[in-house]
Amino acid sequence: MANLSGGFDLLERWLARLSAIGGMAEKTVDAYRHDVTNYLHFMSEHLSARSSKTMLAKVNIKDMRSWMAHSRRSGLSPRSLARALSAVKTFYRWLGETQNIPTTAVLATRSPKFETPLPRPVSKSAAVNLIDQIDLQSTDTWINDRNVAVVTLLYGCGLRISEALSLRFKDTPLSEVLKITGKGGKERIIPILPIARSAISNYLHSCPYPFTPNDFLFRGARGGPLNQRIIQKVMEQARMQLGLPSTTSPHSMRHSFATHLLEAGGDLRAIQELLGHASLSSTQAYTAVDQARLMEVYKKAHPKA
Repeated sequence: MANLSGGFDLLERWLARLSAIGGMAEKTVDAYRHDVTNYLHFMSEHLSARSSKTMLAKVNIKDMRSWMAHSRRSGLSPRSLARALSAVKTFYRWLGETQNIPTTAVLATRSPKFETPLPRPVSKSAAVNLIDQIDLQSTDTWINDRNVAVVTLLYGCGLRISEALSLRFKDTPLSEVLKITGKGGKERIIPILPIARSAISNYLHSCPYPFTPNDFLFRGARGGPLNQRIIQKVMEQARMQLGLPSTTSPHSMRHSFATHLLEAGGDLRAIQELLGHASLSSTQAYTAVDQARLMEVYKKAHPKA
């Protein structure tokens, strides 16, 4: 019979619970598995003990510091280490609730400090020019129409590239609002601008492939589902032609959507809902972008700056 008290067995039981009950996204579960597995391997070697409930209960604050120091020496960035520590803490909270394992040392461990990079949006004119330039990248009209439709959804609706490419033919014709399932299975309702509906209509009119209701809306050149790398490459070509920075990407169009809404007086809570952010703190990064731009304008314009 399997040893259900082994550290790795407990890890899999915890991850299964997160998937089944917590509705956690598969990528997040995989990241948790990776981070906690590395932690268990280190502690087993560090404490010269088999990975088990007993070993997990023995971990003290010095052991945690040793793990963090080892992780940094191995090349893990402060941001990645903070993510790994968060995973380990979440694991230990579950262990404390279900296995009666002491959690004080782990939960008391301080996360490494790091600077959160600000989103890198493009200007309004650059966003418009970029979409116009994308319309010139292929000799096939339908492919240009497809690429324009995708990027218009990113900028006009604030979708993630994965969300745009997950749309199905049965979602069309798009109405004024659309239900999107984002990270962690979280649903949100977003308004669809007429320009986005028009772009998708143009694409569907020119697309040479037939559709069934469950087919993915955006098709690759050979008719299969469109790979997001294609859109990344098209944007890379267009931004180089326009002389835009290397940070101009599908995700930067989503950043631009949020930043331009905020500049126009949009409510931060409303923008949070449109983006599908779980917490307001993620959305508040855009206020820092807005403030940074104001200071830049001030320093250039003020005679005493």
